[in-house]
Amino acid sequence: MKPRERVIAAIHHQEVDAIPSGFSYHFPKGCEYGEAGVEAHLKFFRDTQADIYKIMNDSRIPSMSSVKTPDDWKDVRSFKGDEPHIVRQLDMTKAILDRMEPDHFTLGTLHGVVATCRHATSDGYTFEQTREIMCAHYREKKQPVIDAFNRMGDNMCMMAEKFCDLGLDGIMYASLGAEMHYFTDEEYAELVEANDRKIMKVIKDRGVYSFLHMCKENLGMHRYASYIDETDVFNWGVYETNFSLEQGRELFKGKTIWGGLANRSGNTAEGPLEDLRAEVRQIIKDFGRTGFILGADCTLHTSLPHERIFAAVDEAHKC
Repeated sequence: MKPRERVIAAIHHQEVDAIPSGFSYHFPKGCEYGEAGVEAHLKFFRDTQADIYKIMNDSRIPSMSSVKTPDDWKDVRSFKGDEPHIVRQLDMTKAILDRMEPDHFTLGTLHGVVATCRHATSDGYTFEQTREIMCAHYREKKQPVIDAFNRMGDNMCMMAEKFCDLGLDGIMYASLGAEMHYFTDEEYAELVEANDRKIMKVIKDRGVYSFLHMCKENLGMHRYASYIDETDVFNWGVYETNFSLEQGRELFKGKTIWGGLANRSGNTAEGPLEDLRAEVRQIIKDFGRTGFILGADCTLHTSLPHERIFAAVDEAHKC
């Protein structure tokens, strides 16, 4: 099987000749876009030989406001498709698609509505502060916050359409917001879920495979059960949020699971390569060969030697 065929077979729970793999990676500073970004991606793909060629979107939307009151959320505006942060990412993605090795599964990256709203309002705030501000302002006067999230949801729908038009095989939607120590279930459903699913529906309606990445610790994984119609492949922090691959297979019945390895600790990060290879073999033995793509909890550390990723990919291909 070609790598792309292998991934598509795994998505459809068909027999595969080897276990496919894909990993998410933040590239070094200065490689967020442009020729440096293209070259960094192509080197990563050549070195690791993963079946999925995942293109990272590190060209963030610009900060629009350091929100201090609920009414300040009006500054989170709609944007047009020709704005620099969009054009940079589209141009880099197209250049990678034009120059990469053929027959691999291509996966774009789209930041979720919580992440993009955080980027838009993070001027002077830490990650934790922006998340706490979202909750506090929503509970004080929720309509301006809802309106801002809805505008951002529409922005991301437009970006999803543009990414789909490039000819990507799939898009990974990186969701934030389900941490149990921030929004309640009801708040999450109103503010986040409606927008997440709206964006992911655009991807599915375009005939592109939809990958859902659920990020951070202490996740209310039950909140994602309703995403099943919009999602082909699920990925989350197995170790970060203490929710096993088997639990995910039960929650997301009939869907393909992507993951298995810790992203920045354990055998992935250090130790003999044979220990990493042994862990890959054990993960596949425990989970099985159907509906599975080897990957990690989240992004790998930028300084991780590519040979470690190749070892995991190579071992999966032997299984």
